[in-house]
Order: sequence, then C-alpha cells, then structure tokens
Amino acid sequence: MSKLWIGHGFDQAEFDQILRHAQGMRIVRPATQQVSNLVASARDPQLADCEIAYGQPHVDDVIESDSLRWVGLSSAGYTRFDRSDVRAMARLRGLRITSASGVYAEPCAQHALAMMLAQGRQLAEASRAQIVDQSWNYLPLRQASRVLNGSSRVLLVGYGSIARRLAELLVPFGASVLAFRRSVRGDENVPTLSIDLLNEHLPDADHVVNILPASPETIRFFDSSRLERFRPDAVFYNIGRGDTVDQEALRVALERDRLGAAWLDVTTPEPLPADHPLWRTPRCHITPHTAGGFRGERRRQLDHFLDNLRRYLHKEPLEDLVIS
Repeated sequence: MSKLWIGHGFDQAEFDQILRHAQGMRIVRPATQQVSNLVASARDPQLADCEIAYGQPHVDDVIESDSLRWVGLSSAGYTRFDRSDVRAMARLRGLRITSASGVYAEPCAQHALAMMLAQGRQLAEASRAQIVDQSWNYLPLRQASRVLNGSSRVLLVGYGSIARRLAELLVPFGASVLAFRRSVRGDENVPTLSIDLLNEHLPDADHVVNILPASPETIRFFDSSRLERFRPDAVFYNIGRGDTVDQEALRVALERDRLGAAWLDVTTPEPLPADHPLWRTPRCHITPHTAGGFRGERRRQLDHFLDNLRRYLHKEPLEDLVIS
C-alpha cells in the first residue's frame, strides 16, 4: 500500500477529508506536527518508504528516500530544496516538488500593493503623528503624497505567481511595470528581462519590489552597490526573503537619505529583535512576515493540496511545480 506522509498540522476533520481523497493510500504522520510553514520538520524515518510527502519534510529525508515521487511543500518558498544536489536527485528519480505559491500569491500581492498605496498616500507618517504628538501635518503630507497612476515605474525583481498577480493588480493604476527573473520564458504578463540587466534599470525606478527567493545566488542580492543605484526618492519593498537584502546597507541608505523609504515584510532574523536598529531607522516600515496570511488560509492550504493530490493520482500536471 502506498504511503502519504503529512507533516502539516491539519485537524482531524481535515485529515478525514484527505483520507477520502487519497484513494486507499495509508497516511502516516510524524510525532510532532508542523506549526510554522517556515520551519522544517524534524527528521522522520517514516518518510523512507513514502510515495508522497506534504508539509515541510526534512531535506535530508527527501534526498535519502528512494520511494518519494512527489513532495508538496506547504509554503510559497522552497529555499531548503533549491540546491543543485536536490535538483540532480529529482531528475534522476523522477521526483517532483511543488510549492504552495498559489495559496499565497493573492495575499502577498495585495500586501505589496497596500504598502505601495500607503507609501504614496503617506499613511504611515500620518499614523505616526497621531501616536507621537498629534501634529496636524497638513501641508507636508499633502505635498509628499503621490499617486501610482501614469508615470510611476515599478520594477518586480523575481517573477513567480506573486509577481504575476501584483502586476495584474497594478493594471488599473496605469503604472509602468517591468519584471526581472533568472530565465525569461515568454509567458509573463508584463515586459520581462533577465535579472542580469536589473542594474541599468534601477536608476529609473520609483518602486522596486523584491520577491526573490533565498538561495546561494540571492544572498544579499540587494547590497550597497545596488542600493546606491536607486534614486534618492525611490521606495524599496521586500516581500521575498530577508536574506536577499544587506540590511545594514539598507539602514545606511535610509539614514543618509539616499533612499526614499523601505517597506519590509521579511527580515533577518525573524522575529526581528526589539533592539534591532531597523525598528528605529527613519522611513523603514516593517510588518512581521504577515503578507501571506489571511482568514481562511488553512482551508485554502487544504484545497490546494487536495487539488494537487487529485492531479497526481490522475497523472495530470501538478500546480506550482518548482523542481522536477
């Protein structure tokens, strides 16, 4: 009997629903269920003879298993698996790895758009005045406010389902959107260039949205040399991974007024310690990795997994395939 390993913390009713869709597969569960999508499960010998794993299985268990044919990750990110040895093993064994980016594309894209609108309408500055000194900054805030329509130039750095959805949400505003990714496929919904060409476009950008995954190639991708290419009034957003930004260089750029503002949903480390200087850096606005969260998230996770399980059992293409 084929085995399906479930490390995600579903409740009993949700497990019962999985059983009804699993077509006789035996479901195994680790002793400790996954609490966070960002934390890998502990190693589990049960994975050795499973055909499917869902959740955040330990990458070493996946590499060592000869029986796994599909790993469904419960997160949009797949940093731990974005390695040459994992990709080589997947090709050799016919293993497919999917993410849950389809679950998180909408909330992450809306979160990024909310940041952009809040920046344009100076909502954070108005809120700060209400909390700190109740000052009525009528003229300064009006003069600093902007609209996205027309001439705003938005660069999307990293192009996946989140960037695709954000590009769609930006359409009504008429902003000029340009995307950058490692390999241009031709099916993107906005003009897209190789990420190698990003540097020459940074000086023209009003908004730079970082949606890069963490990998050896993207660690501190936005370093001091790239940040220096930004216009002093440009705004930087990070809803990708904290490791992709040199946070000290970002802090210096903001402190020295070489960058208009930064909006960060991800940082290194997480949680960001209360004494970290980014909390007190001027024009640096932080949300605690909540871009992907929304009411009904668990239900959407389950639906996404069940749809891919149906696809797998019927030998149909899997959604959000990231490694094969």
